[in-house]
This record gives sequence, structure tokens and C-alpha cells, in this order.
Amino acid sequence: METFDFISKIPIDKGWSEDKKYHVTKKDGSEFLLRISPSPLFEARKSLFELLQKIVDLGIPMSKPVEFGICSEGVYSLHTWIHGKDAEEIIPFLSEADQYKLGYESGEILRKIHSIPAPSMEEEWDIRFNRKTNNKIQKYNECGLRFVGDDKIIEYIEKNRDLLKNRPQCFQHGDYHIGNMMIEDGKIVIIDFDRPDFGDPWEEFNRIVWCAQSSPHFATGQLNGYFGGKPPIEFFKLLAFYISSNTLSSIYWAIPFGQVQIDTMMRQSQDVLAWYDNMQHPVPAWYLEELNS
Repeated sequence: METFDFISKIPIDKGWSEDKKYHVTKKDGSEFLLRISPSPLFEARKSLFELLQKIVDLGIPMSKPVEFGICSEGVYSLHTWIHGKDAEEIIPFLSEADQYKLGYESGEILRKIHSIPAPSMEEEWDIRFNRKTNNKIQKYNECGLRFVGDDKIIEYIEKNRDLLKNRPQCFQHGDYHIGNMMIEDGKIVIIDFDRPDFGDPWEEFNRIVWCAQSSPHFATGQLNGYFGGKPPIEFFKLLAFYISSNTLSSIYWAIPFGQVQIDTMMRQSQDVLAWYDNMQHPVPAWYLEELNS
């Protein structure tokens, strides 16, 4: 990295990653995203860089990996710079038709991402995710915070664990929502692949709550784009399960980040309960049925 001779190096403070991120420019005017990770993450970041190269080959609009290596500050990776704006800042102000169109586009992109298979030795999904869910319930119960209606969320989880059986697994972006997307030349571009995983492709939608809060048209479009039309009822039931699980973990996750984040997650828990009528209806209220006609 030291050989690049950047003429500018501007820190980027957005996001929750432990990586240091910079917008850098070379003498020839070319711009890049520079990520620097702690040295102990060398193997993990190397694997991620190689995986990103495979994802680029699928034709995914994204910040493309350019170079990877070791520098004095740790492990670095260099990626092409996206000349766009944050989707969550732009989309709510577009026409409803354009919001839906971009959401549909994001769903089609995700379907391509999910074409990368999981390793054959992955543990069966129901065993793995039930263990994860048990851990989330325990941590929620121990964290000292409660939201109104948490019993409805936990009851839905306990009654629907069988939905996890025989689910396929694939590569997951790991944090797929409107906050990790940009708009460049009127098109969706996906960013922040630094939480990759393998699992049920439908679990990837557990963060669609952020899309729905920003734009129900975008969120509806994302589902329709992924499925090529209205999703099956089996999907909606599982989505409610994954969102329920995430709602519990979001509460104790927020605690170290202070009251603002706690308040945000508390409000989101009430949104979830309202969307699902206290977990009585698997199709969330934000899903716009009329857009399928």
C-alpha cells in the first residue's frame, strides 16, 4: 500500500466495522476505497477478498476488489470507488414507482448473490439456527431490558421452530439492507460485504425492517424482485421468525452503543409487532399486495 503514493486519504466514519476506511486518490486521479484491518484478521480478510472476486464475476454491481496485502498498519484491501449517494438518503424522496423499481433491482441482485453455494460440510440449518436462537433468547432475558410485547415475539419463535427444517444454505451478504446500498447513475450498488456467512437464503431478509421503515415500496419491490412476483406464504412465515429472532438480539446488541441506539431498537420492536398484528399475521403490513397486479 505504501507504494501507491496517495495524494489524498480521507477517513470514512460510517458503519460498524472495526476496519479503518478511507477514500483515497492516486496521482492519476483514480479513486479507491481503502480498508485497513487489524493484523490478526489476515486470513479472514484474505478469504473475504477472494470471495469478493467470485461475486464480481457474477456481475454484481459493487465496489470491486483491486488489491490485498499487508501494510504497516495491518491488513489492507483496495476497492474501486463508488461515485454515488447513500440509498437510504435518496430513495425516500423518489417517486413510489422508482422506489419500487430500485427495490425490485435489489431483490434481483440478491438472488444472484445467493447463487454461490454453501460448503458441503455446513451443519444442518435447523440445528445451527435453533442453537443461535436459544442463545439470543437467553441473552435477551439476561440483558435487563424489556420491550412491550416481547412475549408475543418469543411465543411466535417457539411455535414455529419446525420451519427451519430442511432449509437450503448458500452464501449470504450478511447485512443486506438499504443502509448498505448506494445509488450510482440511477442504479443500485451493494456495499459492505464484511459480514459474510453461509445459511438459509431467506434469513438474509432479516434486516428488511430497515428497508420497510425507509420505504414500503422499496421493501415490497425487493421481495418481488427476488421471487419474480409475490413470495410464497412459507417465506413470509419464516421471515417473521427471522425478524422475531433479530428483534430480540437487537436490544442487547444496542446496549454498548448507548441510549440512542437502545431507543432506536425499542421503537423498531414496536414497529415489528404492529406490522405483524402482535405476530398474528405472517404477511407484514408494509408489504403492498396491490403492486403484484
